[in-house]
Amino acid sequence: MNKVIYIINGPNLNLLGQRQPELYGHETLRDVETKCRSVCADGFDVHLVQSNREGQIVDWIHEARQRACGIVINPAALTHTSVAILDALNTFEGPVIEVHISNVHKRESFRHHSFVSLRAEAVVAGLGLDGYEAAVRRICALVDRRE
Repeated sequence: MNKVIYIINGPNLNLLGQRQPELYGHETLRDVETKCRSVCADGFDVHLVQSNREGQIVDWIHEARQRACGIVINPAALTHTSVAILDALNTFEGPVIEVHISNVHKRESFRHHSFVSLRAEAVVAGLGLDGYEAAVRRICALVDRRE
C-alpha cells in the first residue's frame, strides 16, 4: 500500500491567507502542505489538492482509493450539503479525518451539521491550521497500527 495521505480541500480554501484572516489566519495552503510533510511519520508523504468544484473532489476521493492510505478532508461549505462527497468517502477503505480550521459549532447553525462526519474516524475543528497536522499524525498512527 502507498503511504500517501491525500489532503483534500474544498471551496474557497484557495484563498486561505487572504480571505477573512481574523477567522482563518494568514497562512496559505502551501504552508499547510509544508507543515503536514514535516509531521509525517517515516515512510509517509502527503498529496494536497484544492477545488471549488464538488465533482473534482469526488474524483480525487476515487483516485485516493488506489493511491492513498488515508484522507484528510476539509470540504469547507460542502461539508453541510454534499451527499456525493459522503458517498465517495464511503467507497474509501482507509481512515478519513475531517478538518475545519474554525470551530464550526461557534458559527451559524447551518454549519453544525456535517455529512462527512458520518464517515470520518475523527473530526478536528477550531485548531486553525494545526488541525491538519493533528489529522496527519493520527492517520499515520492508524495506518501503522493496521499494518
